[in-house]
Amino acid sequence: MRELLFAIAVAIHAIGFSQTETEKDDDIIPIQMKDNIPIAVIESVPVYPGCERETGNKANKNCMSVKINEFIGKNFDMKIINTQGLPAKLYKISVNFKIDKTGKVVDITAKAEHPELEKEAIRVVSKLPRMKPGTQKGEPVGVLYSLPIVFKIEP
Repeated sequence: MRELLFAIAVAIHAIGFSQTETEKDDDIIPIQMKDNIPIAVIESVPVYPGCERETGNKANKNCMSVKINEFIGKNFDMKIINTQGLPAKLYKISVNFKIDKTGKVVDITAKAEHPELEKEAIRVVSKLPRMKPGTQKGEPVGVLYSLPIVFKIEP
């Protein structure tokens, strides 16, 4: 009996939440992202130097990700760890930027628990090379990109 009541309650709950109210066209506000498209939904992703031979968005995204990670790994100044006396643990820096219509990296922001890590992340990302810009409907557009930088300081 208890299982039956539970099943009925779940069914009623599911039915109640599956109902949608139709909206009038007047209530819908179209959102147009003409200038800035997230990389996850762009028709044609930016092409990082060295990835020109890749075909398709998935391959280009993967190549770009690998190349950016290599660039960050080579250029991130790990001396900052010693100079700041950061304790041993896992660190994450969340970096967001835009690859503009010309392929240049702009509008860089970073969030980390230490301001010096943010500064270093912004410094390194600002040095990324110019790319072939992403396109939407055949037109160059700004592409939004999120980059986690994760590293661990061992004791």
